[in-house]
Amino acid sequence: MHAPPRVRPIERTDYDGWRPLWDGYNAFYGRSGATALPEPITAATWERFFTASEPVRALVAVHGSDIVGLVHYLFHRSTTRLHDVCYLQDLFTVESQRGQGIGRALIVAVYEAARAAGCSRVYWQTHMSNIAGRTLYDKVAEHKGFIVYAREL
Repeated sequence: MHAPPRVRPIERTDYDGWRPLWDGYNAFYGRSGATALPEPITAATWERFFTASEPVRALVAVHGSDIVGLVHYLFHRSTTRLHDVCYLQDLFTVESQRGQGIGRALIVAVYEAARAAGCSRVYWQTHMSNIAGRTLYDKVAEHKGFIVYAREL
């Protein structure tokens, strides 16, 4: 791929191109086979992209007619800022095309969307083992040193 990808909002007709990337993203984080997300979660996630009252948004990177990357993000309030912040929740690119600027283009597009929405910060998390992703993230953002804790309820 020589030309940079075109990044645009996801469309309903993108499902067949989005779904393999969504499944690949989840598999990367160990959610496949017996541990796969239940189908109702995927269906709800998909519908949220097209529901105006939902804060979840999605963009795709397109090369030709192929979807080669996805990013999901949402805006929310913060107790330490006057303006909303943007959480970049999911980022995934086609494995065979990594290192060609797709991830960077998607992140920059989220920066632009957040800026347009009046957000004061974009942030995200990744697993410490995601060396390839962290190599890119270190170039486009600052690691603030936080450690994430979670508890399933």
